[in-house]
Amino acid sequence: MTPPLTPRWYSPAEVAVLLGFGLSKVKMKIATGELRSIKDGKYRRILPEWVDQYVQDQIDRQEAA
Repeated sequence: MTPPLTPRWYSPAEVAVLLGFGLSKVKMKIATGELRSIKDGKYRRILPEWVDQYVQDQIDRQEAA
């Protein structure tokens, strides 16, 4: 039995679901550079560790305030 595949990257729509955001908010965060992404052909992709980094940055920002 083979282990289930884990995603190597996410689409902006998948990240929106993960973070509980709307798709437009994720796209805005990508456009402003708050959330890293790469372009793969005509698609944007976000690595799981970049989502984790975004969350950690938000935590750090809240704790510094």
